[in-house]
Parts: sequence; C-alpha cells; structure tokens
Amino acid sequence: MNQMPSVPPLTMQAVRLHGPRDLRVEQVPQPAAPGPGMALLRITAVGVCGSDVHTYQDARIGDTVVATPLTLGHEFAGVVVAVGADSYDGNFTPLLPGTRVAVDPAQPCGRCALCEQGDPNLCQRLHFCGTYPDDGSLSEFMLMPAHTCFPIPDTLDDTTAALLEPLGIALHAVDLAKVRVADSVAILGAGPIGLYILQVARLAGATPIYVVDQFSWRLALAERYGAIPINFRDQDPPAAIAKATGGRGVDVAIEAAWADHSIQWAAEMARLGGRLVLVGIPSVDTLALKHSTARRKGLTIRLSRRMKHVYPRAIKLASSGAVDLAGIVSHHFPLAETPQAYALNDHYADNVVKIMIDLPPPP
Repeated sequence: MNQMPSVPPLTMQAVRLHGPRDLRVEQVPQPAAPGPGMALLRITAVGVCGSDVHTYQDARIGDTVVATPLTLGHEFAGVVVAVGADSYDGNFTPLLPGTRVAVDPAQPCGRCALCEQGDPNLCQRLHFCGTYPDDGSLSEFMLMPAHTCFPIPDTLDDTTAALLEPLGIALHAVDLAKVRVADSVAILGAGPIGLYILQVARLAGATPIYVVDQFSWRLALAERYGAIPINFRDQDPPAAIAKATGGRGVDVAIEAAWADHSIQWAAEMARLGGRLVLVGIPSVDTLALKHSTARRKGLTIRLSRRMKHVYPRAIKLASSGAVDLAGIVSHHFPLAETPQAYALNDHYADNVVKIMIDLPPPP
C-alpha cells in the first residue's frame, strides 16, 4: 500500500536566547492556525528594550530564569494574517485580517481578583511575551490573543506602532507619580523609557524637569525634549538638584535607569513629602535604599509594574504628534542581525539610544 509523502511543516525565522549573551537566529515551526479569540500576526517591527537586554546578559530577569531556548521581544507591531472565531481587538470590535496593529505583550487572565479590580498588570496568572516561558516577538509570525491587538491608523508607521509599548510604560509611570501642573521632576536615566517619561511629564505640565545620565548623546536628546541635563560623570546628581532647587528637592523623582545606587540618588533628590517612582530593573535582584532617607522625608514610594489600560491613550498621543516616538531611534537592524543589535546595545556602542528590528513583508 502506497503512502502519501508527508508534507514538511512550514518554518520561520526566530531569534532565541540559549544562555547568557547566546542569541541565535534559527528556523522554528510556524504557529498553527489561530483558535477562538486568537490572531495570527506577521511581525513588522520589534524594539530592543532594556529589560530584554537584562535577560540577554544573564539569561534571567529578576528571579525568572531562562531554562530552555526563548524567543525574546515584547515591543512590537504586526499585520493580522488570520483570526479565529469570536476574535475581538482591544477596543472590543471584530479583528479582521489585513489590519495593522500594535500589540500589548501582556496576557492577563481577566478572571482573577486583580484583573476584575482593574489591575491586569498585577494578574496572578499573567503571561508576558519574551519572559520565560512565553516566547516573544523576534520571529516572523506569532499567535496572540486578539484582545491584545490595537488597530493603528495609516499615519503611524511600523516603528512608531511598536514603540507604543514603551510609551505605555512611560504613561503608567507618570500616572503613578501623580504629576501635577508645575511639579518639578527628576528623571534618572535618559534611555528610551526615561526620554518618553520626560515627554509625558512635560505634557502633564511638569516644570522644570531634570534628567540624569552618563552618556552625552542621550542627555543631548533629553535637552532637545526640554529637560535640564545632569551628567553624573561631571557632577553629583543629588547635590546638583539641591543647588538648583535651593535645597528643597523635586516634587517627583522617577528612577528609570540601572536601579542600583540610582535609587538612593532619586530618594535624596525628592523633597520632604515627595513622590518616588521606581521603573528601572536591576541586574542584581535587590532594592538598595537608606531607610532613614525615605522615612525622614515621608516619601511616597511606588514601584511600577509594566502598564495597564494605556494603548488607546498612547495611540492618541502618537497620532496627534504630541509625543515623538521615532525620534529616539538610533539604529535599525534586520531580523537576521539581531545578535549584533543586542551586542551593540549591551556595550552602549555607536551612540546607541533605541534599536529597532525591521521585518519587511515577504517578496
């Protein structure tokens, strides 16, 4: 009896982490057809995030260890290829093939107490793209819940659509800080998140805004967006803030950098009764802060856990031109050169600020 020859499974290119700084471009099976409530996406652009770089460096983030090969990436945009039954987008409208979307990488359960209370970023069963064991977006195709997909207007290009994710992080951080008109703000870190926090804080009416970093090219961008730059290689940041504010300190300090001694700096910069928001993720899974500094000042301290309910606002801001997302992009790489992109970001080489991985449509 003759047997029909088996059809080899379709494969695609993906970038997977096998260990610390061991990133490989590989052929892996394409996703299956989407089931109910799911969407198959062709990925168009992926941003390299600082948290991705943490995972790349150590094959872990916090206490989450990469135990088997993992596809990284969580800042991304795509085009809907196919949808399953009952697939509704993030605005609860039917999601249709051919739609260009920005994608929220968080996949909360929607049923636990925290989800029902409006805090899906704190979901007890949260899955998140590119955080072990959930594969991320550095691949040609992926399956995502339809409700994580937000249609974008044609006026937004793929790079800007992918960068709605870090803009969402910035929106959530400023929300936590409760920034008011004429509040003074210090931001530690002039990386992508810090630069977006700067832009959002300005929109909220904060002034003046100080930004601390060690790289002159990043501080030049911060100054372009309206900040007063402080290079910690040249001066002591808490002393500089004390001098600038007559010893009072700033109303709000936001740590969006390396999350080590910078946390203590941020606490020292905040005024009595000030607000401190911690966004950065440390390579060593500890939080270092002098108790007396925070206690004697009576600081309100908030730790930022990703974001929630921000994509419609982010799309509105980007579409109106109120924020400049693509302006911080310093490098573009194709998917096949992702390992080189990560190595460059890891070493802060070539005046890097933000790297995008571009996936053009198939010929």
